[in-house]
Amino acid sequence: MIEGEVEILTGHRPLPAFVARPDGDGRHPAIIFYMDAPGIREELRDMARRIASHGYLVVLPDLYYRVGTLRFAPPPRSEAQYKVIFAAMEGFTNALSMEDTRAVLNWLDRHPHAAAGARGCIGFCMTGKTVMTALGTFPEEIVAGVSMYGVGIVTAEEDSPHLLAGRMRGEGYFAFAERDRHVPDNVEPTLRKALEEAGATFEIETFPDTDHGFSFYEREVYRHDAAERAWTKAFALFERKLKR
Repeated sequence: MIEGEVEILTGHRPLPAFVARPDGDGRHPAIIFYMDAPGIREELRDMARRIASHGYLVVLPDLYYRVGTLRFAPPPRSEAQYKVIFAAMEGFTNALSMEDTRAVLNWLDRHPHAAAGARGCIGFCMTGKTVMTALGTFPEEIVAGVSMYGVGIVTAEEDSPHLLAGRMRGEGYFAFAERDRHVPDNVEPTLRKALEEAGATFEIETFPDTDHGFSFYEREVYRHDAAERAWTKAFALFERKLKR
């Protein structure tokens, strides 16, 4: 494994990112790993390494970079920490996330170890919506998307990600927790209807007896069996769409 920190040029300030890829001089299909609300930490780097170990070049950008460098202690977190996290989330919009995605895609186009062609992405929590938005915004480039208990995929706003279903050309896997106060009950059926009407290729799965965040091993809600099933589905999707 080769890993390190890079800075990606954007129209604003440089975008810091963690990058991991298999050792050697070969080229590998690229996957953008969108962070969750608590931001960059070793738990996410471990996940990026796991994806890279399957033969991918993985980019984990720090999507809070516009407000500086935010780092939070592992759970349990204090009420004050959560106030900062939610404040940072408020500044994370669909439009800005696509600006950053475009910058990462441009960077990958020039990377000597990134295979040309199709890209994938995976996102958790606040960036589950980013996965859906990316699939619809960059349909020719991002052809595989994994959204884990995504927040904000279906909203009443004009930029609701589910409205981009008709632009999808790739395949999406959308996993949800059975108990999730951040994801209203209307999200799954509304998303399913939008994807079906668009003729999109997708799978939606709700994991029984799970809570929001079930795939993060640092949290009390971690469920090993559910997390591993979701990883299996994710790797199968990436294999189908990125290694053909």
